Parts: sequence; structure tokens; C-alpha cells
Amino acid sequence: MDSSTIVGIDVSKATLDVFGDTPAEAFSVANTPEGSAALLTRLQPWNVRRIVIEYTGGYERRVAAELMSAGLEVALVNPRQVRDFARAKGLLAKNDRLDARLLAEFGRVLQPKASALTPENRVQLDELIGRRRQLVALRAGEQIRRQQAVCQSVRSGVDKLIRLLDRQIEQLEAEIVQRIADDDELRGRFELLRSVPGVGDVVASTLAVELPELGKANRQEIAALVGVAPFTRESGTYRGRRSIAGGRAPVRATLYMAVVAGVRCNPVIRRLYQHLRRIGKPTKVALTACMRKLLTILNLMAKTNQPWSPRERIAT
Repeated sequence: MDSSTIVGIDVSKATLDVFGDTPAEAFSVANTPEGSAALLTRLQPWNVRRIVIEYTGGYERRVAAELMSAGLEVALVNPRQVRDFARAKGLLAKNDRLDARLLAEFGRVLQPKASALTPENRVQLDELIGRRRQLVALRAGEQIRRQQAVCQSVRSGVDKLIRLLDRQIEQLEAEIVQRIADDDELRGRFELLRSVPGVGDVVASTLAVELPELGKANRQEIAALVGVAPFTRESGTYRGRRSIAGGRAPVRATLYMAVVAGVRCNPVIRRLYQHLRRIGKPTKVALTACMRKLLTILNLMAKTNQPWSPRERIAT
């Protein structure tokens, strides 16, 4: 019998709550470098097979990296999957220690794959891209507020803020491109994606950094990861509309912008979109199908390391 331990760690801003095989093996440490060092010391006597940690908006990055660097296998899992697992077991109570225990049980039952250690440059790129996305959202909100403002002084203040946001976004975009250029693997992937009509610097950098599975997964897997795979809704004689769900929303939003541009300048995407509209498909359905088509092409290009070809067929 396997005597190794699956460890669950619930990460919050201040603490790391740890659960092993029994309640006696539960403890907490501070979510600090000193706390991580204490955690590694406490885990040494255990025969740890894998550690399960939820993605928590960035708080998990440092401790996960330190555990991986120490030679431990860490599985970073989607919080929604863990919540669904808890509901399936009828577990409604929630606190940090219970969450750590739930993560350990989730690991034992579902055996999530170990995650790879992300290089420091990729971590920083991910943060830069996320920050750019935040500033773009802020700018869009300010542009709406400017349209609604009646007072001239308010409009002037909003204009100044928009100009400031423009400069910061430009600086971030320049830094992102430079960091990608300094990374041999990312530079090749970035240039490959940029060869596709409709795929600009923002789309290429987002896909290269936030979708590392591109070229490594099959077409069904990559579509599910991004959230453009259609799921059936059927029961008995009921036949509902297929719809997309889940996936990485920021990547999907970026892919959507590439398709909107591609309908105008990419011959493959334009032909597919026009064909779907001619046979009566709604605009959103046609655009979603084009997103899936473009993602399939990009995935194949990344897998074969072949640049864009205008002779690409719709049946890819």
C-alpha cells in the first residue's frame, strides 16, 4: 500500500494552512519567506507525494515556486473544480483549515497533475500583461465617464487621467515586447503568432505567455482550456443549444479581438465568418466558431513551428 502523503495547502494573504493525512498533521504558518522555510522543515519527515494548492489570484505563486524549487511536486488547481468537488460531497462549511483538508482529499481522489515551475521572467510577464489589462479596463471606464460628464473641470480631469493611462499602457506594452524579445523560446513563439493576419503584439504576447499549452495540447484540449469548446445540453428528448463555458476568460477576450480584426484582414477567418452568416448563424455564434478556428490554426502552427500560410484551408 502506498504510504505517501497528499498535502493540501490553503493559501491566503496572511497564512498557509496545511493538512496531511490526519487532523494531527494540520498546522498553519505565515505566508512569508520565513513561513515557507518553516513549512519545508515541517514537511521533511513526511513522505510527500504531491501538494495541492488552489490558484488564489497570485498569493500562491511564491510558496508554490519555493516548494517546487525544493523538489516537491505541486499541483495548482482551479478553485471552481475544488468547489464542485466539495458540493458533490455535500460539504458546505468553509474555513481555511477545512479548505486545506478538502484540497488534500481532492488530490487523493482526482490525482491532479503536477504543475511545472514557471521561470521568473514568465511570472513577471504574466503580471505585466495582467496589469496592462487592468489599465485598459480603467481607461475604458474613464472614456465612458468623460462622455457623461457635463462639468468642464470634470472633463478636463478625466482627460488628464486618460492621457496618463495611455502613457502607462504604452510603457507596459513596450516592456512586455522587450521581455519577450529577451526570452529565446517566447520570442520564437511571439514572432510565429504575429505572422497571422489579425494577430498583433497584444494578442501574440497574451497567447505566448498566458497559454503555454499552445502547441502541446490537441485541438479539443486547447479549445476547452480557452473556453471556446461547445458543450451539449441534452436530456431525454430535450435538445438545448450548445454553448461555451469556463476556460481562461482573459485569453478568450484577447482571441475575440483577434477574430474581429481577422474578419476584415484574414482570408481564412473572413471566408468562414461569411459562410456561417450566409447559412443563417447568428453573429455571436459565427464569431465563436471563428475563434475556435483561429485557435486551432495557431495551435497547429505552434506545434509544427510553421508560420502562417494564406493557403490555409477552412477544414483545418
